[in-house]
Amino acid sequence: MSDYFERKLDDKKRLTIPADIRAEFASGVVVTRGFGNYLHLYPKDVWDQTVEPALRGDILDEVIADKNVKLRMGKIEASLDLKQGRFTLENHLLQYAGIKKDIVAVRAGQYWRIVPAGDPQL
Repeated sequence: MSDYFERKLDDKKRLTIPADIRAEFASGVVVTRGFGNYLHLYPKDVWDQTVEPALRGDILDEVIADKNVKLRMGKIEASLDLKQGRFTLENHLLQYAGIKKDIVAVRAGQYWRIVPAGDPQL
């Protein structure tokens, strides 16, 4: 199992998930803004079973509210196309992370951090 991959987005801004980890995303993908200027890529089942319950904390907890805003602002959900294992990243997410064409994805526990290739955060 891979913990790191590099890819180029195609002309339609689609990201192809490597074949060796596609099964991890069989339930679909969720992409959100990250805590910094990068993106989070979650398998849909991880989002549903782990992230959603964590975001349901105390209704008056400002930290939980801030996390909700950060992770839900511009969130997308998609399925991988069955033929090539890819999905489209929306422009607003690419702009947020400063991604033009080349990306690096690194596993961060149960999700992936996506940054532009050459990013100093790596």
